[in-house]
Amino acid sequence: MEQSIDNSKNIGWRVYLNRKVLIMLALGFSSGLPLLLVFGTLSFWLREAEVSRTDIGFFSWVALAYGFKWIWSPLIDRFPIPVLSSLLGRRRGWMIFSQLMIVLSLLGMAVSNPQADLMQLAIFAVIVAFSSASQDIVIDAYRIEMATERLQAALAAAYMTGYRLAMIMAGAGALALAAWFGSNSEYDPVGWQSAYFIMAGLMLIGLITALCIHEPNIDSSAIDNAERAHRQKLLEKGLSRWQARLLAWFYTAAVMPFKDFFDRYGKQALLLLVLIGCYRISDVVMGVMANAFYVDMGFTKTEVASVSKIYGVIMTLAGAGLGGILVSRYSTLRILALGAILSAVTNLAFMLFTYIGNSLPMLTLVISLDNLSAGIATAAFITFMSSLTNVAFSATQYALFSSIMLLFPKFIAGFSGMYVDMFGYNTFFFTTALIGLPVLLLISRVGKLSHPLTEQS
Repeated sequence: MEQSIDNSKNIGWRVYLNRKVLIMLALGFSSGLPLLLVFGTLSFWLREAEVSRTDIGFFSWVALAYGFKWIWSPLIDRFPIPVLSSLLGRRRGWMIFSQLMIVLSLLGMAVSNPQADLMQLAIFAVIVAFSSASQDIVIDAYRIEMATERLQAALAAAYMTGYRLAMIMAGAGALALAAWFGSNSEYDPVGWQSAYFIMAGLMLIGLITALCIHEPNIDSSAIDNAERAHRQKLLEKGLSRWQARLLAWFYTAAVMPFKDFFDRYGKQALLLLVLIGCYRISDVVMGVMANAFYVDMGFTKTEVASVSKIYGVIMTLAGAGLGGILVSRYSTLRILALGAILSAVTNLAFMLFTYIGNSLPMLTLVISLDNLSAGIATAAFITFMSSLTNVAFSATQYALFSSIMLLFPKFIAGFSGMYVDMFGYNTFFFTTALIGLPVLLLISRVGKLSHPLTEQS
């Protein structure tokens, strides 16, 4: 059944029954859980603890680890982690190691109180972010290596479904738990401690999945031969054996992946990287202040959590599923453009929200739009970046793309709290909608290039 679905020319809803797709659903959950715990949910926690909006904005720079993961991705791509890789394989070894680090550092965040030890909380948040970024490197590589290109849209959709469900759990779920174990309307550190303890426990979903899956079978003979040839050249130049071995490994792990990308795309490579770097700027910058906005609008943790649990889940499933189907049937670039437009519309809805005031129906609308647009856009974006990747260098190249995807938006997002303090929420949301519009021009330019994605019907 799995092979027939993989090779089928008619990709529809049945593709989501593939075992590989279900694996990516679980791994997507493991990837998505830590993000909000050092981003939006953490912002809610800090704001309720009376940390200033400016400090919250700067605190979001913790998530810049996701923007620099390309730096250590060659290590994960080509270096087996001691003990674990020999027992489980290179991909699974790194996956389980990073998941264990996330669990331990989430427990560290749980026992930290931002009113008494903000620096301790920041240190553990940084460890969560770096460990989570490392987990993303491995899971992205595993997804690209485990199936053919035809199945990648469905894998991306399943990954995003799990990812967004985990974000709802880490967002709405964490808020509900903090209210349940603490207080719904005022700051109670016990509630947040309990919530983060439970979030650490939910990482077992990814850990158990990583223990049950198989290591992908990738032919690395070409890269190994290139490394041996380069090592021999260095030995002939008079370098010692250990120097030649180290430099040859560095060349194949850190130089060849980037050289391969620029060799394949030439001058087009820069335009592709600019599009990757700007595509998510609108929703990332807005996302830092979303939960702080809910607090300042007078919504309780239970209200935000209840709306997110119901409508957020529904729209997440609808957006990711619809995105996967649309990408498999139409040009990926067309769905990228649709996602960019929907993101801008969502931010304009937030701007309208500032004039309406505290309204549960409006809260429902903006959360629904946010999840629907994110599901569609991200399914297309993951497929787009995966198509640019050479499977021989999957971890390093995809880490580069996903790092660039977040680096500039996360940096700009660090100033979001300052911008809100100066101009207000309504101007902020309008500005975040505007800064997303140039993405449409970039997509149009990429559409004119000689690229396989532009040739899809």
